Amino acid sequence: MSVRVRFAPSPTGFLHVGGGRTALYNYLFARNMGGTFILRSDDTDRARSTTEFQQDILDSVAWLGLDWDEGIEVGGSSESYRQSERLARYQEVAAQLVADGKAYHSFASPEQLDEFRKEAMKEGRSPAYDGRHEPDPGEAAALVAAGEPATVRFAVPRPGTTVFTDVVRDEVTFDHLQVDDFVILRSDGTPTYHLASTVDDVDFGITHVIRGEDLLSSTPKHILLTEAMGAQRATYAHLSLLMGPDGKKLSKRHGHTAIKAYRDEGYLAPAVVNYLALLGWSPGDDETVVDLDEMIRRFDLNAVSKNPAIFDTDKLDWMNGVYIREMNPDQFVASVLDLVEAGLGRSLGEDEQATLVEIAPHVQERAKHLTEVPDQVRFLFSEIEYDESSWQKVMTKEGADVAVSAARDSIAGLESWSVEAVEAALRGMLEAKGLSARKGLQPLRVAISGSSVSPPLFESIVALGKERTLERLSRAHSLQA
Repeated sequence: MSVRVRFAPSPTGFLHVGGGRTALYNYLFARNMGGTFILRSDDTDRARSTTEFQQDILDSVAWLGLDWDEGIEVGGSSESYRQSERLARYQEVAAQLVADGKAYHSFASPEQLDEFRKEAMKEGRSPAYDGRHEPDPGEAAALVAAGEPATVRFAVPRPGTTVFTDVVRDEVTFDHLQVDDFVILRSDGTPTYHLASTVDDVDFGITHVIRGEDLLSSTPKHILLTEAMGAQRATYAHLSLLMGPDGKKLSKRHGHTAIKAYRDEGYLAPAVVNYLALLGWSPGDDETVVDLDEMIRRFDLNAVSKNPAIFDTDKLDWMNGVYIREMNPDQFVASVLDLVEAGLGRSLGEDEQATLVEIAPHVQERAKHLTEVPDQVRFLFSEIEYDESSWQKVMTKEGADVAVSAARDSIAGLESWSVEAVEAALRGMLEAKGLSARKGLQPLRVAISGSSVSPPLFESIVALGKERTLERLSRAHSLQA
């Protein structure tokens, strides 16, 4: 049987990094097995679903490079891959289950259900509702015919157990005494997650359900529904949840949790994909930096760990830096040009673009995020304002005024404006004035860039140009007086 997997997020929030990993593992498995990767929308939560979140999911999955074979915006064998457009199908299945005696109309009030659970707990029984407060089928049919509002509940067979082999967690057993007669259709005719998700999985021929372990307890319900529909159950794989470095469930207190935030902050998609892949799976050979094609070749769902995975932004930053350094210069400049221009609020001219190309390799080798670049190169394209903390830390120290004045004099007469010539002149100045590199060069960095953090000094001076360098050294010296 050909492998068919799906990623089915609810558009009730921006795509979480955990959801991004789930999408990735589904994608890798499908591609490794020569199967089909489907993207659908579980959007039956009308109150919380928005078009903004739906678009974010599509944009984020596409940004990660996970092209889907069927689904939203792509199409396929189904008329729709949005649950909100398949309500008639879910109602049809629910009605058939009732007709087959596998589900029933429920009229139990919230008060009755609450009382049932309290009594069960008091008597040491399972609090899973078993339908004991419902009218007989004939009376229920009459009430429905009379317009009495009712939900539809699945009749869980008791006694009994649901046993399945989870690819990640091995054999899992659920006693039906612990499983509610769960609602599959609300009184307003809308399906619950359990019904809609299961019907979609059956209708779309899903062979493997790869999802987060928070849905593990839903699996017996989905298996029972699947088999009640006369279909073959899928193979399940429940992925561990992502944790923060403190071992607690990943949340905003650990930093960003949405794919969008990392996209907006200058992370490269291949770096994010690479890092997400390692959160529960290893490509082997002690490798950490592996491109998507190689991941596809090596991916093994059976090798996914059931242990919690730690999402550490420091490690992601490191990996992003690796990928930035591996970009060819043209790619890097193309990636940061819009960011630089946005930061300046204007377009760069031809000469300025040439300056960006000149300085880019020296920024590229140090950057961890693309969004760091505009601040690092701003001094080349606009007038500077001195960072107060940098000025106080560097320019007020003994020897700083001597370094700035002497540097201006030492490079003013240079005929060759090259990195080699500038470096030789400034190192000669340090020796002549008896200054260490730290005491003598750091003031120059602040003088020309406005900050103690900038690209390498000699390369920055050459990129800035002789005239502007001398102007800034003179200005800085006048402010030191």
